[in-house]
Amino acid sequence: MHSHGTDWLSLFKSRIKSADSALCADQDGWARQLSWTVSRTGFGARHYRDPRFDIVRELEEVGRLFSV
Repeated sequence: MHSHGTDWLSLFKSRIKSADSALCADQDGWARQLSWTVSRTGFGARHYRDPRFDIVRELEEVGRLFSV
């Protein structure tokens, strides 16, 4: 048997997610145009990451290998 509470909770979560997406749509779109990754960390909170920083990390590791 399906509970009305579960239906209400599901609807509430759906509305919150829609509001969150609408709130951050411009910033998320801009970040994706730059080929950044976007991770939702909470309501209205995001973590944007530029994948080019992987290259910096790799170069630092190579530098450590050659400086020993």
